[in-house]
Amino acid sequence: MSAVGAAGAATNQLVSIKPDELKFTFELEKQSYCDLKVVNNTENHVAFKVKTTSPKKYFVRPNTGVVDPWDSCIIRVTLQAQREYPPDMQCKDKFLLQSTIVPPNIDVDDLPQDCFNKDSGKAIEECKLRVMYISPSSAQANSTEDSQLSSDSTHLNQALQRLKDERDAAARQTKQLQQELEMLKRRRLRKSDRGFSFTFAIFVTLIGIMVGFLLNLSLSSPSTE
Repeated sequence: MSAVGAAGAATNQLVSIKPDELKFTFELEKQSYCDLKVVNNTENHVAFKVKTTSPKKYFVRPNTGVVDPWDSCIIRVTLQAQREYPPDMQCKDKFLLQSTIVPPNIDVDDLPQDCFNKDSGKAIEECKLRVMYISPSSAQANSTEDSQLSSDSTHLNQALQRLKDERDAAARQTKQLQQELEMLKRRRLRKSDRGFSFTFAIFVTLIGIMVGFLLNLSLSSPSTE
């Protein structure tokens, strides 16, 4: 049995199948197709076989194949042109995808006849897929909705990119302002150092003059004996 994984994918231990159901746009006298992607989730070679409850209505290529380790394969299922609508557009057809591990480098034509026979004792995984018919108008609506979602996603990505650009520009401006502020601080410090040196020089000069004046007074005063 299979489990439905993320994004509508049917997942087994050996393979993943996407989508997990076959949807066909149903129009009288017209063919329709649906592609299945089979992904090998193992380091082994995996063979698969597709079966359906209505083999005359569908054309499956390839219906049997071998997928290399960690590789994938596309299966196209074609709904043959129908002459009448099904009741209430409901479809009871089902598909079954069987998978099993096979020897490396084996060709599809060399697969044994009992390769997908459970009675052979081999471990065989099975994945059941439902079939859904959709009208052309519904298909168009879905296409329009998907297009709108894609457009909304594009606009969102553009808005996010603009916000990112504005953030980066603001960061650059902030960095530039910080650099200019540091330069102003350094200039003020240099001016302050020059002012202090000039004041200190004047102070030392005045002290020297006063000391010299006092020494002259002391030397010029008469001595008393």
